[in-house]
Amino acid sequence: MKISQNNDEKIFTKSFFLIFGALLFTALVMYALMSTVTEYATSMGTTATIAGLVSGIYIFGGLCSRVYSGNALDRIGWKKTAIIFMSIHFIACLLYFIVNDVTLLLIVRFIHGIGFGASANAIVTIATSILPKKRFGEAFGYFMLGTTIAVGLGPFIGGFLYDATGSYGCFAAASVFSAIALICMSLIDVSRYDPINRSFDEKEEKIYSGLEKVFEYGAIPVSLFTALTSLGYVSILSFYRLYAVEINLTTVFSWFFIIYSVCLILTRPLAGKIQDRGGDKIICVTGIIAQSIGLFLIAWIPSNVTVIICAICAALGFGTLNSACTTIITRDAPENRRPYAVSTFFIFCDATMGFGPALLGSFVSASTGYAPLYFISSFITLLALPICLYYFKN
Repeated sequence: MKISQNNDEKIFTKSFFLIFGALLFTALVMYALMSTVTEYATSMGTTATIAGLVSGIYIFGGLCSRVYSGNALDRIGWKKTAIIFMSIHFIACLLYFIVNDVTLLLIVRFIHGIGFGASANAIVTIATSILPKKRFGEAFGYFMLGTTIAVGLGPFIGGFLYDATGSYGCFAAASVFSAIALICMSLIDVSRYDPINRSFDEKEEKIYSGLEKVFEYGAIPVSLFTALTSLGYVSILSFYRLYAVEINLTTVFSWFFIIYSVCLILTRPLAGKIQDRGGDKIICVTGIIAQSIGLFLIAWIPSNVTVIICAICAALGFGTLNSACTTIITRDAPENRRPYAVSTFFIFCDATMGFGPALLGSFVSASTGYAPLYFISSFITLLALPICLYYFKN
């Protein structure tokens, strides 16, 4: 019994590396293409507005499939749902090779987003069951490093291949990454946890209706304050290159996401350990305040130093909160509602990621430039704080 308990508390198992691989390579596809697809669209002669739509429709496709995925995971089963949507994700990568106009590119991007959204939900849901419960925060922090690595490495790979081989090199890499992710998922044994394998007596008899088929109500407060932090983060993701040119800091901004990723790799395991010892509140409050300060500084005093500080603050902010809050909602949700909790969380974050750039872009003008956007992003991030404090008070 003692040996069994020790095995159950191990983090780095075969299952961990397989689910980590599924997450890493799925996320690499997203970030490698996101950094180049707008350039590919403009090379077809389209406007910057349509190129932005090409990028954003991927998030919208993901949002649509996330709405469905909670119910699919419950009814179809975790692994089957993952395999179906990861196959769609892989096929969509191959479809890029036959794209010859912007309309077709929009359709492929939407299909690709559908494959990604539900796949990501399934991967995270499976991970929450595979990871050891007594070290869950620490283990989940290591698991989410897959996304962290993809954020830093994906744009670099995409840009390098696009410059060296053109769009086909990017599409080939995306296809390979997607195939590896699919192979990792196919090798994972989730039979112990998959609800489709439960006996009739073990299954939840309650039939959910209305919004309960989409949302887990208990996950909404955490999802909401994380989404507000996400809206602050997306201001960097969407506009940092334009702002860097405006303030003549392109060199240091080119290192932004590398600094962000390195900081996350160094701090996430520590943050997970703090969270496991009852530190949910301090992790979340620190993250919100840190990101708000970082955004305020690059708007108020843009310099090499403040850009580096902002990258560190963004890592402590949305980067850490994304992992910590996913841990909270999956840990606190009833087991039979866990897929819906994960779906709720990512629906909120995807909505701000998808529609945030258009909202924030409305604050940019020729006379004021991009600085007001970052002041407002700092304030929006800070709005998450009272919601956070109210949630932990209860």
